[in-house]
Parts: sequence; structure tokens; C-alpha cells
Amino acid sequence: MEKSDTSSVYIIHENEEWIAPLKKNLEQDRTDYYDWNLTKGNVDLTETPPNGVFYNRMSASSFLRGNLYAKDLTAPILAWLEANNRRVINSRRALQLEVSKAEQHIALRQFGLQTPKTIVAVGKEEVIDASYSFNERPFIIKPNMGGKGHGVRLMNSRQELELLLETTPLEELTVDGVILVQEYIPPKDQQIVRMEFIAGKFYYAVQIDTGGSFELCPADACEIPSKTESKAPEFNILEGFDIPEIEKCEAFLAANNIEIAGMEFLQNESGERFFYDVNTNTNYNTGAEDKNPEGLQGMKRVAGFLREELDKVG
Repeated sequence: MEKSDTSSVYIIHENEEWIAPLKKNLEQDRTDYYDWNLTKGNVDLTETPPNGVFYNRMSASSFLRGNLYAKDLTAPILAWLEANNRRVINSRRALQLEVSKAEQHIALRQFGLQTPKTIVAVGKEEVIDASYSFNERPFIIKPNMGGKGHGVRLMNSRQELELLLETTPLEELTVDGVILVQEYIPPKDQQIVRMEFIAGKFYYAVQIDTGGSFELCPADACEIPSKTESKAPEFNILEGFDIPEIEKCEAFLAANNIEIAGMEFLQNESGERFFYDVNTNTNYNTGAEDKNPEGLQGMKRVAGFLREELDKVG
């Protein structure tokens, strides 16, 4: 990799579209940055890393863009940076959780955050066996490693699952071989909430009217027509949002060395909250931000946080 002569913000990623808003805000702040795209590359692990702040934005959905091994290159690079005491935002542990929804589930429960009943399975027959736990109630299957709602499917019965697996190889449903069979909890009014955290602290919450879809990526680059007959998702920032779980979420993030993330939950008809996703490569919906009277701007705040951390190490 190239080394800057001065301390810089290094953006570790694999998707140029998703970092464009961040780069724009860093440039407005006149913050030096280095675009470190890890779709390919090499690093001499015997050398000393450059000075600066390293922001890990590696995504679990990288394989959808033909970048399956970007995460595997990121892991040793993060280890190298941490071994050399560099300032890393969203550490190796953050990457570990980003690429495993099963590990997210376990970690969330450790902090008292309620999650849907979830069974992890490998193998066609094992996935079918797991579905028996739901007693003919609807359930969800999802890949352990995914993103943007990719591969999440609602199964109304075990027979529907068996038919799917007769016509679709398991390899098409999961990139790492692992499937999560999960309780389906209908979200009240077809709405979920995504809480955004920056610098480890709650920033804002956005309500998403799902329109019946599982593809809920908030980034502007993800705004594509829904593949279902349902309407496209709609995003709105919630004013005055406050729930008791915010403190637990912040403790969860701190314990797992995650400083910038989105955390999603849904409420059932009784008002119980179930947490089901942590996104350490979070993006922000500018349409929702533009409608908010408080002028909240997620990526601008991220750029400001990175600048603050760069000043500390500079």
C-alpha cells in the first residue's frame, strides 16, 4: 500500500459507491484521507504501518459485488494494524460480527437484548430438521453471511422449505454454507427501526416502512425498485426517540470494539422489541435526513468523528 507523509484517515472498504458520501464530507473538512480498497492488494506484514486513523468499512455483502475474499484480506490487515497499536475504528471483532449473523445473535443476547429464536444449521436435511422447532408456524431462513436483506426468505410451512431445497442448491442460498432458521415475528404495521451509533453513542433512529420487503439497505446507492409487489421501503428519522435498550446497545458496541454501526429491531403486536441485525458498515439515507428538521447528517458526523480521532493521533 501507499503511505502518506502525514497522518491520514485510511478508509478500508470494497465498494466505491458507499464511501463517496464519506469522502465528500472529509474533503469539506479538509481532512487528509486514503482510499484503501481491498478488493485486491498486498501488504508486507513485517513493515510498520503508516500513522493515522484506520476506519474499517468492510461489508458482509462484498461477495454480491464479486469481492468474496475482500473480508479475508481485511482480517489480517486489521490484526497487523492492531498489533502495531494503530487507531482502528471498527476492529477485528467488528469484522467478525459483520460477517456472521449467528455470532451477532449470541453477542446481542449476552447484553440482555431480546432476539428471535434462531437455529444455526449446515446441510439440507439439517435445515429442514431445524424447521420442525416452529410447529408449522411461518419462519425465516437467512444466510449467515449476507447484507441488504440478500437471501432472506419467509417460509410459510416446512413443505414450502422442502420444495425450495428440492429446486435450489443450498450453495445458492449461503456463501459460507451456514443457514439461520429463525422465528418469524411479523413487525407491527410492517415497520422496523434502525438505530445509528457514531463514536459508540446513539445518534438517531430511523423508522423503515418495509413494504413487505427484506431488502432494506438505507444507502442512496441501494435505492432500487422492490422485486415484490409490495411498495418500496420508506425511511423516516424518529424525533425524540428513546427506549431503555439504548444503554444496552452502547454497552454491546463498546464490549465488541464497534464505534460506528446500525442496529435493527422490530416490535411485535404486543410491543416487545426483538433485535436481529448489527451493521458495522452502516450507510445513511439522505432522503430521511433531508426531511428531518434537526439537520442530522450521519456521514457528516462520521467525518467529524474521524477528524477528531485524527487530531488525537496527529
